[in-house]
Parts: sequence; C-alpha cells; structure tokens
Amino acid sequence: MKFCWTTLRVNNMEESLDFYQRIVQLPLQRRSDVEGGMSLAFLGSGDTQVELIYRQGEKPAVYGKDISMGFQVDDLDAMMEFVTSQGIAIVGGPFKPNEHVRFFYVLDPNGLRIQFVEQIR
Repeated sequence: MKFCWTTLRVNNMEESLDFYQRIVQLPLQRRSDVEGGMSLAFLGSGDTQVELIYRQGEKPAVYGKDISMGFQVDDLDAMMEFVTSQGIAIVGGPFKPNEHVRFFYVLDPNGLRIQFVEQIR
C-alpha cells in the first residue's frame, strides 16, 4: 500500500493556493473546476501530494488544534524569517524535543496547523 495524498477542504481556493504555493512552496500539479461551484487542486512533488477542495456554498472548514501537516525544511531559522516576512504569525515554537529535530507551527488560511521541521544531523 502507498500513501497518495491528504485532502483538505478549504474555505477559499485562491487564498489556499497562494499559501501552499508561496509559503509551503508546493508546486501546483493540476487544477480543475467542476460544475456546481467545486474546484480541485493537487500540489506537491514526488509521490505524496496535498489535494485542496473548495465547494461553493458549504459551511466553513473547521480544523482542530490536534492535527497538523508537517513539511521538512533545510534551515528552520530561515523559514521562520520567511514566514514572518510574509505576514504569517508563528503560533508555536520553535521547539527542540531532542537533539535531532526542531520545528515550529503556523496556521494555513483555514486554521490548519502547518509544522515546519528541520532534521538536525
């Protein structure tokens, strides 16, 4: 079995696309608009992707604080500077639970916690 993608229901497709492309730096693979006010977008590279779904007229998506998506970065300090320069608040961290990893959290436009992680060698 192979993990393929994580699907996120979003409140605004354009805001979410901007965040995941500009901040998380995931390339857009494909996007389609379906009849009835539904839009789909797949982002990422390699085998695992993020799928964004927007449905016009649906109640806002609500994500709890007990779930997050993690993305590995080469330089955590540089990523912290980048997100803050883009007007995005750091909502947790940086944390260093052991000598091998550091991370911090931001929120995506839908309130989902996004974790940026640096593996320390």
